[in-house]
Amino acid sequence: MSAKYEFVPGDEINIAPGRTVKRIRALTAIAAFGVTPGNLGGYIESEANLSHDGNAWVSDSAQVFGNAWVSDSARVSDSAQVFGNAWVSGNAWVFGNAWVSDSAQVSGGVRVYGDARVSDSAQVFGGAQVFGGAQVFGGARVYGDAWVSDSAQVFGGAQVFGNARVFGECSKTPICVSGLAWDVTITDAHMQIGCQWHLLADWAAFGGTQIAAMAPGAAKFWDEHRDLLLGLARASGRLS
Repeated sequence: MSAKYEFVPGDEINIAPGRTVKRIRALTAIAAFGVTPGNLGGYIESEANLSHDGNAWVSDSAQVFGNAWVSDSARVSDSAQVFGNAWVSGNAWVFGNAWVSDSAQVSGGVRVYGDARVSDSAQVFGGAQVFGGAQVFGGARVYGDAWVSDSAQVFGGAQVFGNARVFGECSKTPICVSGLAWDVTITDAHMQIGCQWHLLADWAAFGGTQIAAMAPGAAKFWDEHRDLLLGLARASGRLS
């Protein structure tokens, strides 16, 4: 294995007592990211933070430190930070002011950006996106093509998946129901069924004609599952 990067002598930042991150410089081309030999990268604490294999790269003023590991074709850029025991792998991209920390794992084609935070033992994978000021933590899992955005918080043992969209001022653990004709996600004030996303109060008020116009089979689905889904919303204090 040949070295993909080297450290730039004298270009380092003390980020905490006894902890320093050092600027890297490319020794080989990484065509996927437009990197050529001699290009400056971001900052890492040691070679244990960034693989010399694959296309993995840290750029701009991004920092990777602690026992964190960036590998495969993953990218960390802008002012993002990856630290603790976190792993970023696959084709994942962490950018903006985002943080991935603790023992969190971000993999696949995931995008974590804005001021988003993924921490604790959370897992984000597949084609999921976490952005804005969203937080995913605890043992939560976000995967598939799901999005978590704005000020939403997904935590504990919550799972957000499929095409679910969790956004806005969401502080309760989302309720996700699978195994039906369409996946269902219930957040603080909204419910998504398939690609239909509406306020819980609106779902409770919709008539048969409105439901039938949403998709073929929607009326039958709503007749069969309306009481269950609205009952979950009421039982969790999201709908009066």
